[in-house]
Amino acid sequence: MNASVGLLEHLHWLGHASFRLDGPPTIYFDPWNLKGRPPQADIILISHEHYDHCSPKDVEQISGPKTVIVANPEAAKKLRGNVRVLRPGERTTVGDVEIEAVPAYNVGRPFHPKRGEHLGFIVTVGGERVYFAGDTDRIPEMADIHCDVALLPVGGTYTMDAEAAAQAAADIRPKVAVPMHYGAGVVGTRADAERFRSLYDGEVVILEAE
Repeated sequence: MNASVGLLEHLHWLGHASFRLDGPPTIYFDPWNLKGRPPQADIILISHEHYDHCSPKDVEQISGPKTVIVANPEAAKKLRGNVRVLRPGERTTVGDVEIEAVPAYNVGRPFHPKRGEHLGFIVTVGGERVYFAGDTDRIPEMADIHCDVALLPVGGTYTMDAEAAAQAAADIRPKVAVPMHYGAGVVGTRADAERFRSLYDGEVVILEAE
């Protein structure tokens, strides 16, 4: 692991497109099918309304009185609590954490249309920036993203595949790229993550699902 990116030490892949960044603050990205007794969240980020990204049951499980939930408009309709709605291009701040919503959409496929206002997130915490791409293809907006860690889907079908993800990583040039959106019985396999690592000439960390 690249010691120059401190947040990697606190990043946990929970399977599919779900992550937890330990804090304080504790931040979840698209929590789904959580196991055991996961820590309570300070911030929960929901990229869009599909069941494997917006799970009201999982959100409720990790929510407390002070938890802030940030979601796109359609996902927000499914959730209860302190919910903030963001659209692509909008920002919010929770304590010392800056959250920027960026576009996430398919090109030439119907699953995640641009008009759906599905989100990726750029989160700045402790002076480092992590980009959670959400369900997306390689899109032109990625060329304007600056981050230390990029969490990129590689499974294909509903998102970009390993080849397109490697091209997207080359557009973004993070210090470290982390593949996601494979396994969990939904789409893609470990082989897609390994192929992504073989195709991208930057540093790739493949996390083990917890």
